[in-house]
Amino acid sequence: MAQAEPSTNTDAGPAKVSLPTLTAMVVGSMIGSGVFLLPRRFGAETGVLGAIIAWTIAGGGMLMLALVFQRLATRKPELDAGVYAYAKDGFGDYIGFNSAFGFWASACAGNTSYWVLIMATTSALFPELGDGATVLSVGLSSVGVWLFFLLISRGVQQAAIINRIATVAKVVPLIVFIILAIVMFDAGYFADNFLGGNGIEVGSLWDQVTGTMLITVFVFMGIEGASMYSRYARRREDVGRATVLGFVGVLGVFALVTLVSYGSMSQGDLAAVDQPSVASVLAHLVGDWGSVFIRIGVIVSVLGAYLAWTLMAAEILYIPAQADDMPAFLKRTNSKGAPIAALMMATGFVQLLLIWLLFVDDALDFMLDLTAALALVPYLLVALYGLRLVVRRETYSDGRDRTKDLVIASLAVVYTGFLVVAAGLDKLLLAFSLYAIGTILFVIARRERGLTVFRPFEAALFGAIVVGGVVGVVLLATGVEEIDNHPEPDRYSVVHESD
Repeated sequence: MAQAEPSTNTDAGPAKVSLPTLTAMVVGSMIGSGVFLLPRRFGAETGVLGAIIAWTIAGGGMLMLALVFQRLATRKPELDAGVYAYAKDGFGDYIGFNSAFGFWASACAGNTSYWVLIMATTSALFPELGDGATVLSVGLSSVGVWLFFLLISRGVQQAAIINRIATVAKVVPLIVFIILAIVMFDAGYFADNFLGGNGIEVGSLWDQVTGTMLITVFVFMGIEGASMYSRYARRREDVGRATVLGFVGVLGVFALVTLVSYGSMSQGDLAAVDQPSVASVLAHLVGDWGSVFIRIGVIVSVLGAYLAWTLMAAEILYIPAQADDMPAFLKRTNSKGAPIAALMMATGFVQLLLIWLLFVDDALDFMLDLTAALALVPYLLVALYGLRLVVRRETYSDGRDRTKDLVIASLAVVYTGFLVVAAGLDKLLLAFSLYAIGTILFVIARRERGLTVFRPFEAALFGAIVVGGVVGVVLLATGVEEIDNHPEPDRYSVVHESD
């Protein structure tokens, strides 16, 4: 399908993109690094039964959330940049700001994890890169970060075309993996792994399922991609269609990649393979060429996802700045129409996170979990906003679809609330520390407009965020990683039959 020509007139507004391109943005946002990490992350937590339950919960819950995004895109077409605009319209300026900032910080943390995985993947050829968080890895990643900044600053249309190509290229290795794993499927391994604990210590079924929730959130992030790019859509209804089309296809890929891996080796061995674990599993099945093939796909996939998420990170700062909920400097665009100031800030934050990784153990898993934890509050607010519209009959004056949408929004609220609990209080508190720091931008924006910074309720909320953030930092500094009632088992401690 022909692409809209990018405008050379900066006053003409951004160039528009079609339904296939919007769908590719959703798929490109979700199929990034996470899918290639699924076999080990699930193998370290649960067996086949727990995985089936986890994907049923995650798939059903995320489908409800996707449908909420779809409904809001058509019922509130005047609201661009979904997660921010919905939270602000429903719950006020400060909560809307926090939704925007939290989602932005989550996008940046996810982008940081992409560079860690790229370097860890390439370390098969260059061992000096180590686990992706060495000084050399961070240095090379920093170069890549700023090269992508230059690319995206040339305009969203060119970046969208590149992302569409990358989306097609990265799906091929996953399809090949699934087909080969099915052809070489070992029913004995699958049966032994069914209940969990085949060569590894696991907790109760509840603990097994909840232990997978953060990685399922991470891999599904991007489900709101079309709504984030809504101002670029040729037709408004394409936003909802792209969201659902992208979700259904991606869910099938995620579930298959996870389940076929249980038919390849024991759960204990699966939990101990190197990341990216899809490459390790395929190497076990077909030899070294399988690892090389998948690793190439990983690099293409992650670079495409990085592109999509950098675009999203810039948009989530730029749109609130247009409404004066972010400092005025974030409104700046360049001659290509790219939100250059927001793009610069997002790139700079990724650079800081890369440096931070030099002082963190298990850098990849830490950044994956932080990414998911930061996204939970914005997702919960979107679900609550969808429920609020139905309960108040806003845009439902004719009564059409109200009962169906009430069920969808209620299930989305239950699911996202469950995620907050399943994630663990420690991760949520650490996310609060970033929310507290980000409030500086809110204060600047309010003072630029000559407004009172906080209403009484907002001041109380800010105080609670600060307290939670301080506790989160203390927990991180003292090495306390789990403070919930069911700490997850050590995902790296494998119990071999010979022990």
